[in-house]
Amino acid sequence: MNTPDILCIGSVLWDIIGRTATPMRLGSDVAGRITRLPGGVAMNIAMTLRRFDLTPVLLSAVGRDAEGDELLAACAGLGMVTDHVHRPESLPTDLYMAIEGAGGLVAAIADAHTLEAAGDAILAPLGDGRLGTADAPFGGMIALDGNLTIDLLSQIALSPLFRAADLRVAPASPGKAERLAGLFDHPNATFYVNLEEAGILAQTPFTNAASAAATLIERGAHRVLVTDGGSMAAMADASGVLTALPPPITVARVTGAGDTFMAAHMAADLGGAPPQDALHRALGAAAEYVSGVSL
Repeated sequence: MNTPDILCIGSVLWDIIGRTATPMRLGSDVAGRITRLPGGVAMNIAMTLRRFDLTPVLLSAVGRDAEGDELLAACAGLGMVTDHVHRPESLPTDLYMAIEGAGGLVAAIADAHTLEAAGDAILAPLGDGRLGTADAPFGGMIALDGNLTIDLLSQIALSPLFRAADLRVAPASPGKAERLAGLFDHPNATFYVNLEEAGILAQTPFTNAASAAATLIERGAHRVLVTDGGSMAAMADASGVLTALPPPITVARVTGAGDTFMAAHMAADLGGAPPQDALHRALGAAAEYVSGVSL
């Protein structure tokens, strides 16, 4: 069995994004651009990993419809391994829809019902010998996103299939941050959250990333990275807290920025970068993405 660089477990879907340079409020009807492109947290992470010449394997659920066929063809064309994606017979391919105005994200809806309905079927390759077994679990890096159900995330936290993995966890959105609490007990889990998500996980509001990261370590997390838009970011583990400022930029887009940060940090870790350097590289990659420099 060949060992892939990284497994990306979670949402692989179509992103439908409407962008305008005009300020928006409730009920606004403005001109702009609407795009459709492969997306989802796991997919966004995988796309960034490809930019670092890594080969990600996708574990997700994609419908057996025309949209699903087109999506997986696009993923394969980008250099991702799609052989292990679960294809349920009667469920549609998931979608994410967002509107971004002059001030950033206005609103978004994630329809990940097929991924949620698939449940642990997406994890079958980790136990049937294709990517690992309970006796010889996958020992590499795994990116895991919070679009999975609470039950499945709780199962993963205790599963022998994940006990040897370097687990990297993202909540997908503030509304799903609480789903990750059960993974705090995993001895090798690194959490990537923004300031709002950190506050939800800790059930405490924070004013800066450093205090948020330190508190989550106190609450039992193994390692945490906290971002706060253009303000200071932080990384914390048992050895202490590191901080860094993202470079100043003009914001062109926001959807996918956190996923880009996470993937760039994972790539830096895999490359053996020191912790402070890895944090700076991740912030730089996210800044390039948000500014529209990297596609």
